[in-house]
Amino acid sequence: MSKLHFIGGEKGGVGKSLVARILAQYLIDHETPFVGFDTDQSHGALLRFYADYAAPAAIDRYDNLDRIVEAALENPERRILVDLAAQTQPFLMRWMEDSDLLDMSAEMGIELTYWHVMDAGQDAVDLLGQLLDRFGGRMPLVLVLNEVRGDRFELLEQSGLRPRAENLGARVMSLRHLQDTAMQKIDGHSSSFWAAINNNDKTNHSLGMLERQRVKNWLKRAYQEIDALEI
Repeated sequence: MSKLHFIGGEKGGVGKSLVARILAQYLIDHETPFVGFDTDQSHGALLRFYADYAAPAAIDRYDNLDRIVEAALENPERRILVDLAAQTQPFLMRWMEDSDLLDMSAEMGIELTYWHVMDAGQDAVDLLGQLLDRFGGRMPLVLVLNEVRGDRFELLEQSGLRPRAENLGARVMSLRHLQDTAMQKIDGHSSSFWAAINNNDKTNHSLGMLERQRVKNWLKRAYQEIDALEI
């Protein structure tokens, strides 16, 4: 089946684009063909860091979203990554419902996954609750617990939404926090993760030897989490 991945979470700054970049590098390193669609018209991360694999997609138009599904159907061996900008979820969900995408996906031969990227704040918990209320177990879901803003997800645990999501078939992965200065250097150089790890030209934006090793270890841990999901 074709595999279509929407990377969202609705809230700005939770790390949606970071997860999209990690998935892109994961697929490259595993020699899995993919194409990315970037819905952020001003700060598109896939277009910036993985331009050879990405195309823009205006999410406020049904024909653009239809094109994403058509791309999935064109080549079942190719993964599709959609990096969703903040505050685009309502339109995406309306398109899904109007198109009966969740009901038709199996018939079309598409395996759909929605990656709900969360920080440890209450807003992310509330958005998860809204997502579960709307779709329940009809849409395969991955909860990404991004530790960039804290590694204690007490609000999520207290809410009871994690076991509710898991009982509906959701899978969970954790994303460790990467040292801020290392990420700033990678972003400052507009580097893919592969380029950042392998570039040792000693410019201001290049990672030092130990920084490169920390990024390798961070990426390795993320890959282990993704491996367990069998995407």
